Amino acid sequence: MDQPTVLLVSDDAEFARAIAGRWQSERHPPAFTLMGGDLCRDLHAEDFDVAIVGAVQPPLLPAVLQALEATNCPVVFAGEDIRQAQAMRETLPRIMVLVQREGWLDVLVLLVSEALRRCEAMARARALEQANALLERQAALGRYILEMRHTLNNALTSILGNAELLLLEPLALGSRAQLETVRNMAVRMHEILQRFSSIDKELSVLEKHPDAAGTTKSQAAAASF
Repeated sequence: MDQPTVLLVSDDAEFARAIAGRWQSERHPPAFTLMGGDLCRDLHAEDFDVAIVGAVQPPLLPAVLQALEATNCPVVFAGEDIRQAQAMRETLPRIMVLVQREGWLDVLVLLVSEALRRCEAMARARALEQANALLERQAALGRYILEMRHTLNNALTSILGNAELLLLEPLALGSRAQLETVRNMAVRMHEILQRFSSIDKELSVLEKHPDAAGTTKSQAAAASF
């Protein structure tokens, strides 16, 4: 996750300046994007990591919070009125509500910082899940190849044998060149399958003896593909 982005939605420039100024005392402040309440439309989760809403014109506030809630990103509403804050908790339970009392900026920084850490942890978890899914697909493909290598070897042996027999007979120059290509490619594929078998054996040894000295040899064989 790169530098996180905090979306500030407010119709009061002083509200945004107060939050941005308070954050400058932190070691790793996020990037801020300021947006007015009348512009808060068609937002996407990729546009920001956490949103802070405050000092928005009352007629616009419900629509702003609903638009932000639909992105599934963490949203903090910093309200001045306790009754308004309570109403927001009841109508939009996913929105985190903070009342602007003494020390509220410090609480806001702690709350948003924790939300950003959670977003980063979730992003890492998603990346690990994707990497694990890729490894599982590659492992399944590898298992299939190992299971089918004998069948492929038998087919290649048949192709190679027939090509060799045909090359013993008088052939036109073009036909001979084509048959030699078939034979050479069959030999190449046979060599590749032999390498699969060799790697399979080396990996089996490493599973039984993780500290075996053959690790470098196995890595070199795998790198040759």
